[in-house]
Formats: sequence, C-alpha cells, structure tokens
Amino acid sequence: MNKPNREIYELPITSAKYSESRTQTLRRTSRELRIGNTAIGGNNPLRVQSMTTTPTQDVKATARQSLALVEAGCEIIRITAPNKKAAEALETIAKTLKDAGCNVPLVADIHFLPSAAMEAAKFVDKIRINPGNYADKKKFVVAKYTDAEYEEELDRLYKAFSPIVLRCKNLGRAMRIGTNHGSLSDRIMNRYGDTPFGMVESALEFIRIAESHNYRDICLSMKSSNPKVMIEAYRLAVSRMKDLGMDYPLHLGVTEAGDGEDARIKSAIGIGSLLYDGIGDTIRVSLTEDPIHEIPIARALAEKVTRLWGKTKDIASNTEQDSIDPYSYSRNLTKSYQLNIEQKLQIGEKNPPSVIIKPYPGLTDPEKLIQNICQYQIQAETNKIEGVLLTIENQKDLKSFKNVYQALVTAIPFFTLELSESIDIDDLIFEKLPIFKTPSHIILTQRFYQNDSHYATQMLQYCRNQGYYFALNADSEALENEMGPILSKMGTENLILCSAPTSKEVMGINHPVGRYRSLLEVAKKYFPKCPIWIRNCKSNSINPKDYHSDHLLENSILSGNLLCDGIGDLISIENEPNLRQAVTLAYNLLQGARSRISKTEFVACPSCGRTLFDLQSVTKKIRSKTDHLKGVTIAIMGCIVNGPGEMADADFGYVGGAPDKINLYVGKKCVEYNVPQSEALDWLIELIKREGKWVDP
Repeated sequence: MNKPNREIYELPITSAKYSESRTQTLRRTSRELRIGNTAIGGNNPLRVQSMTTTPTQDVKATARQSLALVEAGCEIIRITAPNKKAAEALETIAKTLKDAGCNVPLVADIHFLPSAAMEAAKFVDKIRINPGNYADKKKFVVAKYTDAEYEEELDRLYKAFSPIVLRCKNLGRAMRIGTNHGSLSDRIMNRYGDTPFGMVESALEFIRIAESHNYRDICLSMKSSNPKVMIEAYRLAVSRMKDLGMDYPLHLGVTEAGDGEDARIKSAIGIGSLLYDGIGDTIRVSLTEDPIHEIPIARALAEKVTRLWGKTKDIASNTEQDSIDPYSYSRNLTKSYQLNIEQKLQIGEKNPPSVIIKPYPGLTDPEKLIQNICQYQIQAETNKIEGVLLTIENQKDLKSFKNVYQALVTAIPFFTLELSESIDIDDLIFEKLPIFKTPSHIILTQRFYQNDSHYATQMLQYCRNQGYYFALNADSEALENEMGPILSKMGTENLILCSAPTSKEVMGINHPVGRYRSLLEVAKKYFPKCPIWIRNCKSNSINPKDYHSDHLLENSILSGNLLCDGIGDLISIENEPNLRQAVTLAYNLLQGARSRISKTEFVACPSCGRTLFDLQSVTKKIRSKTDHLKGVTIAIMGCIVNGPGEMADADFGYVGGAPDKINLYVGKKCVEYNVPQSEALDWLIELIKREGKWVDP
C-alpha cells in the first residue's frame, strides 16, 4: 500500500472558482456515487435524508422510526453506531427493514471508534466518518507541531483510517467524510485554526488516505451551526476540489440548528444559499424535534431551489463581475443614513440592517392600520417595527397617508412609500406630502425602467429638496445602460438601491439573488457606498407563478443568501399578512444570518441514539428561562460527541455527561461535572450570572 503524497496538494487556496456564475444557477458537476440501490451526484436528483433518534440497540423502535421516515419521503437514513454493540444491532435493523419491503439505504454514523466502523460496514450501505474525532482524542490543548511531528500524526492517522477504507472498498460500501466546524482535531486547529479552510483540510487528510488505496466512493460534508461558516466552508471545499482534480458529491446541512422557526430559518439560509449556486447532492434539515418533521422542510427546499438548476437565463451583461470574496465574510461598505434622529436609528456603515414591514390592510383601512401598528408597538418589549411600507396607488392614498403619518409619527421611526406608475411629481407637489418636522424620515420608491431616466432624476431631485430618501427600484441592466451614468452625476447622498420587479415583468423561473448580486456590481461602479434594501415580496420569489404561503423559506433563501454575502442595509417583509409574524420573521431571519442579534442564540443538536436526555423538552425549558439574553449563545448537547467540540463558539454549554447527569461549560471549558439533571437548569442560570451575562427578564 502506498502512502499518500502530501506535496502535490500544496496548491493555492482559491485558484479555482467555486461556481461558474453567481447570477444564474448552473449545477455543479460531481461524480456519481451509489449508496445501496440509490445514486447521488452526477445527473441524479437532489436526495433528502434524515437520522433516527431512537437508541440503536432498540431494534424495533429504530426500524419503526425508519419506516415512518421513508413514508414521509426520506431517501437515505442515518443511524448512530457509538459502539460495537450498536454497530452489531444494525444487522437486525437492516434485515427488519428489508423484510418490510424497505430498501432505502442505511448509513452508520461513526465518531470515535474504528472498531464500531469496521463492524457497521458489514451491514449498511455507507459509513459516515467525522474526521475531527475518528481515531483522535479531543483535548483542546494548544500544542505547537513541528513539521516532523505533524507528519507523525498523519502517519498515525494513515494506520488508523486505512482499515475502514479497505473494508468499504472490499464490501462496496460508500463513505461520507463529514467535517463539523466545532469538532476539528487538535492537529488541524493548531495548523489551520477553527476556520472553514481548516474544515476543508481536515477532510482532505482523509481523502488523501482513501485515494492512496484507490478508493473514491466518497461524499463530503462541511457542517456548522453558523450558516456563514457553513456556506464559506462548502464553497471553499468545491474550489479546493477543483484545484486538486476532485469531483466528490456534497451532502448539505446546518448542524445543531435547534428547533422551531429559528432552526428552519438557519437551515434554509445555509442549504438554500448553496443550492442557489448549484451546489449540493443530498441534504438534511437538522431539527431538535421528531425527525419526521425534517422531511417536509427538506423536500420543500429541494423543490424550490432545484427549479433553478440550468433553467435560469443570464439577467445582466456584467454576469461575471463579482467583487465579493465568497470564502471570507465581509460586510459591503456603505455610507451611513440617519432614519430617526431621536432614536439614533441609522442604516449603512457598521449599523445592523433595519426592518421594514408592509402592514395589512394598508391604506385601504387607515384606522385599522393605525390601531394594529400602535397596539403592536405598545406590547412589544423588543423587536419593534422600525419602518412601514405603504403603497400609494392614487390621490386617495396620498390623502390617507397624511392622516396615517400624523397618527403614527411618534410610533414609527421611518416611513417608506411605494408609488404606483400613475403617481408623478406633480401629484406629490399638489398633495404637499408632510415634510418631516419630526425625527421621522420618509423614503420614496418607485419602479424605474431603462427609458425612465428623466423621471428618475426628477424624483431624486424632489426627494432631495424635501429632505426625503429616494429608493431607486431598478435592475442592473437599466442602471448600466442609461440611468447609472445620468444619476451618478447628481450625487448619491440620499439614494438607496433595491430590486423588486413588477409581477408583469417576472416570467417563469426567477433568480432574485442573481439580480441583487448584479445590482451590487453596478452600484459600486456608479453609486459607491450606496445602501441596499433587500425586498422580500412575491416578485422576488423563485417562481412567482406558483407562489404560495411558504414565506419563511422564500425569505430565508433570498435574504439569508445576500446577508451572508455581506449585502443588505434594509430588509422588508412584504409577503406576510400577519403583522406580528412578519416582525418576528424579519428579526429571526437577521439573527439566523448572524447580521443582527436580538435575542439568545441556541445551538441544539437534533438528537440521536447517543442522546442522554430528552432534547426536545429540555431545550424548550432552557429556552423559556433564557431566551431574553440578547447576544448570549447557549449550546444544548445530548452527549459528549456533540458536546464541547460541536458547540464551537457558544458562550455556555449544557451537555449530557452520563444518564441523568449534566456537564456545564463556559466556552469549551467544562466547569461543572455530573450535575443532577433535575438541578442543571438552575445551575446553568447561576453560571450565566456568575459570568456577568445574566439580566432579569
């Protein structure tokens, strides 16, 4: 057997593009990989998978849950094998499923024990290896490795990993090398740090060993609880594989996403963003809930975004212009605008994105509109409405707005008015829109086309004279061909850019992310440092013709994608009629993208056969007592495997250490061992207080 030659892999980090285009979706080409009777990669459809949560040695319960997952639409099932006995139980589980007529591929989830992997490979179709802890001990010690010591570690890894590679090769089993952000080995942490690049290199260490044995039945994953890190890691993995002549398929997932709306948002941001760029061959939405709830979310994501694969057309002449570094997050630098003087509400520069809500029924019932908004603002302790978007269709609406403005000016920091095509400058002047003599500002916006340059200059000048901000709603092509050169001569001190075509303009499959990316490039050319407004509306959905009420996924995919690329200074929710739900969704979306923290961040594993307590009920209890701690991250982990490593950047950790015993962490340091579970929540609260991060609710 020939050991891998590391020298040939010392290549530039990003010499290859991760995607051929970021304004249209071209599916990444990957090799086909067979997992039992199912194929992934190549031209095969995107596959949905999940993981059982029952104890593996409870064969009946595990088989029963597996059958329920298959019935819900799961195409690949993963089962934990934390030890050799659990691995042996996989034989009976596999037989039980086949006797029931179920031929869905089974995957054994392996972490620390090579012996469990060797046993499990006899009975399943794929082995999942976590390179951060397979045959490695996690000590979280800072150690300096010389090059010679590093090579010694790789030699040890070669001897430990080669047996399972050869067994999979001989038995015809596939393998997933699944890197997790929070469980990188000490060796990788020392050499590359806790970084996306370290995640990729961790997988490459194992791939090199596998390839030295001429084994390539491999797929990869690069999971993190932080969607930004996860997106960067997958992009970097694709780029590195291109450099190295590799084409392994990818399994996508945001690990430890938690439960409820937050988990669905984070998963949609991470998975949806990569699918938008044509990356991904299998997906899993990890929820701290019954795993059957994962399937409809995953299938909805797959159905939405894969419509784009190869079906969208280039939407601008500057397609290949892309100034964003896709491997390292950096906020797009814009100027600062003051939207409310008294509240010191600003957008742009280093300020977090502000929230705009389009309330219903709008100006058709001004009294109800005022009542709904005032009632919400009074009741809301946090996450208040910052801006409202109102549509002005005619003269009657202009008159209604004047009344609304006077009633709401003390409750709403700023107003945004979208003018229909029938409204012109003369209408505005005639109605004498209220010039803000209060701290509240007004933003006017209207859809502009290539032949609207004269009207756009009039609107810009009008807003400038009145002291309003002007949101130029246009696509990159219109700005590039005519409007950009003309408007740029006027200066951009009160200009905001957005893109929301009318429903009439949008035909067939839509690519709003590509439209915004192109808009950014034109903005940098003609309107440098101009703030950008992300609009979540029907015309910015993937398929407006087949638009339905699933606003959470649509908005998360669009806004989360852009926010993780550093784009966005304003965000509007225009497609959710329920006011409270719209506000909650907006703030949760910003938190999911790590763009604005407004509450506690929870990192919770989705449970499996290793879990030492009921994750669902415990997570709910901890959330009920701590979800007011803005800016604090709490990790809730069922066992040591998903414990100190997987928590990555959490402030505090609640980890199953033994049956009915909890270990408590500050960062990655365990500070309390074997706390009785009945007392652990109280101990956690005292620990947060001791660290100076507690505030009374």
